[in-house]
Amino acid sequence: MSRSALVGNVTAMLEDAGFVVSDRCAIRPKSFDIAARRGEDLILVKILGNIDAFNEATGHEMRRLGTYLEATPLVIGLRSRDEDLKPDVVYFRHGVPVFSPDTAYNLFIEDVPPLIYAAPGGLYVNIDGDLLADKREDRDWSLGQLASELGVSRRTVSKYEDGMNASVEVAMALQELFEAPLTSPVDVLEGADDVHETETTPDDPEADPDDEQVVAVFTRAGYRVHPTARSPFKAVSRDADDSDDEVVLTGHSEFTKAAEKRARIMSSISHVTRTQSVYVVDRAKQESVDGTALVERDELEKLRDADDLKDVIRERAEREEAA
Repeated sequence: MSRSALVGNVTAMLEDAGFVVSDRCAIRPKSFDIAARRGEDLILVKILGNIDAFNEATGHEMRRLGTYLEATPLVIGLRSRDEDLKPDVVYFRHGVPVFSPDTAYNLFIEDVPPLIYAAPGGLYVNIDGDLLADKREDRDWSLGQLASELGVSRRTVSKYEDGMNASVEVAMALQELFEAPLTSPVDVLEGADDVHETETTPDDPEADPDDEQVVAVFTRAGYRVHPTARSPFKAVSRDADDSDDEVVLTGHSEFTKAAEKRARIMSSISHVTRTQSVYVVDRAKQESVDGTALVERDELEKLRDADDLKDVIRERAEREEAA
């Protein structure tokens, strides 16, 4: 299957699951292919035939964007090396959850989350420690008795009851012993960090020298500016003093056909992520592109605070919608 067809299939599946999906980020460089929202769940999705193409720099960028946009970064892929990804198993690459389209279908369409995750050493599951303790006590078994049945140490059983995860083999043995499942699903959208060790959010990259003036103006206006390196936009900016913590996706370049295309993609992403978008250009013949406000560099220099900048962005987007 071609990557383009795979992206189309995943997009259609998410739409069938009730997500609003952005246009495909058909520009380079790009850390994610689509943004999608269902209710309060916002995901940024990278779609790959072979997940080995997902490198550390892209993983770091997706994790940063997840933090700035309050979104979950995900990779949906078919295989690693020459082996297909196992169904209903969550893998992790550079701190980002990875799974197959079948797993995505079960999660988003069938509402059946995966139970298994891959980590160094094999496949693991989340053991419900409280339920395990209750089942053991109902049988009037000591820690030692259960340990003997499982072929592990008493200390290991104690750790399972305290919340330590177990191998798939141990989980199956527990299910056979107590004739009931004792596992809890991997919460991909909210709890993925609980099942693997991650570093803190990677530091922002340095702003492109050509963008330093734009960053300085936004900073002076009261925004916290987070430069990006592999996204359709140059920065994610948050109003530091706004109680609503308004977010603006920012682009900057000469206004060319490529810039117009980028501005349209930014607008689509903004719609899904519930943010605003602005593109700074040297000269503009129009005020906006599909809801992305166009602001000339000289004009931007005259905007001294966040309210002035917000007004310009909103007014230009609203005028285009009304046209």
